[in-house]
Amino acid sequence: MAAELEVLADDRAAARRAAELIAADGAAAVAEHGSFGFAMSGGRSPWAMLAILGELEQMPWAETSLFQVDERIASPGSEDRNLTHMILGLSMEHQSALRPMPVTQRDPDGAAREYEATLPERFDLVHLGLGPDGHTASLVPGDPVLEVSDRRVALTDGAYQGHRRMTLTYPAIDTARKVLWLVTGAEKRDPLAKLLAGDPSIPAGRVENEAMIVVADAAAAGQG
Repeated sequence: MAAELEVLADDRAAARRAAELIAADGAAAVAEHGSFGFAMSGGRSPWAMLAILGELEQMPWAETSLFQVDERIASPGSEDRNLTHMILGLSMEHQSALRPMPVTQRDPDGAAREYEATLPERFDLVHLGLGPDGHTASLVPGDPVLEVSDRRVALTDGAYQGHRRMTLTYPAIDTARKVLWLVTGAEKRDPLAKLLAGDPSIPAGRVENEAMIVVADAAAAGQG
């Protein structure tokens, strides 16, 4: 399914636009069924987005369950953990919305099954990023996790950039009501073109959600 593309002047403007879209979808979900099931990816790109989201009055934090799209298996408080940066980016009041992936348990596969059991039947919104190598979530090139079709949460088979990962799988992402991509930086230009073309040679190009919007800055879109 082709994704809608919005191009903003720079990464800050893209982060604000993404935050505004999330807040609007959150308000709509609460109006429709009383809650907002939102999953957010890690990486550096969404940090500014999350900070802005915390300031938007429209965002229904009290009704929001904020799940993780992916997480590195690392110790609590590690700088490598996405959760560490999510906590830093949110006020104490908003942190109650967090639903962290239990990556510190001794049985990672059991922990993945446990997390899967807590997910909503269908996410209202999944936020995704895009790596220079075309990965999204922790669906990384060449890993068997790409072929998982019977689980909504799974583990990478091996370490990627130093860590094994827990991640939402394609079935969880593809069935969400909407997917929002935030893509910034000139190093994302080639994978963004492949994503928009639905090129299955990269993991991101294999996402098949029916409602996708890509918010990119001019550098990633090749317009700057």
